[in-house]
Amino acid sequence: MAGDPGRHYRNRGAGREEDYILPSLVWRVHVGDNNAMASARTFIGIDGCRAGWFCVILDEENGWSCYVVPDARVMETLVAQADSVLIDIPIGLPDSGPEGRLCDREARRLLGRGRAASVFSAPARCTLAAASYTTALELNRQASGRGLSKQAWNIVPKIREIDTLLCNNRALRGVLRECHPELCFWALNGKQAMHFSKKKVQGQQQRLRVLERYLPQCQALFEQACSDFLRHEVARDDIIDAMVCAVTARYGYGRYRTAPASAVLDGQRLPMEIVYYLPDHDAGAGRHPLS
Repeated sequence: MAGDPGRHYRNRGAGREEDYILPSLVWRVHVGDNNAMASARTFIGIDGCRAGWFCVILDEENGWSCYVVPDARVMETLVAQADSVLIDIPIGLPDSGPEGRLCDREARRLLGRGRAASVFSAPARCTLAAASYTTALELNRQASGRGLSKQAWNIVPKIREIDTLLCNNRALRGVLRECHPELCFWALNGKQAMHFSKKKVQGQQQRLRVLERYLPQCQALFEQACSDFLRHEVARDDIIDAMVCAVTARYGYGRYRTAPASAVLDGQRLPMEIVYYLPDHDAGAGRHPLS
């Protein structure tokens, strides 16, 4: 990886390397002290994938790289060395009540009818202890009076990973924040949601055209990632979702907006908010929304 300038990432921590073997290749993540920091800020977008977590890393000089890390323990090393990290996973969970999270309701409102369904309700905190969908469904009904979608249940292990990470390492709470790719695209595209599903080729190309305004090399990044990772490890839409999270972190750093405008804290004092970046479309990239 180090010899490929298109995928170069300036590692900001000096120390030993640990190898993590996945079905297709070996990943090296630097761990150790943080004294050898590079001058450029670093921004990371993360999306869950079958192989673990897919990470896109950008810096202020438009350098980039992409990694798969197997779990939150390894991810912690990257997050601790970054300036801002946006992840597509619920952070902050309700204890009870039928209303669910205000941030989910607000994100649906902003997206409108076309893409509102892409924001599913986060489970109640008690479901993290469930060992089966049947148990989680019953626990969620007891806590909130609502059912639990299979989609939500399928990511409960990943929600649990990030929840544990942030509960155990409070220093990361201001760095690792929740975003939603469809809300990010809505904002980057002049408050217009994507028309096509991200699972379809035309939907993927539509999203890449939006990203290209902010990251001219996004097509190269996407193609390289598609070449490097097997589809059963990292899906095409996982790559694009992580890319928009990284672009939002890169351009929105210090200028984030959140849904809702003021975060609501959960019982563990984790913010229940969804981060996005709304550019000034009168002066800069993304001026003309894609239809």
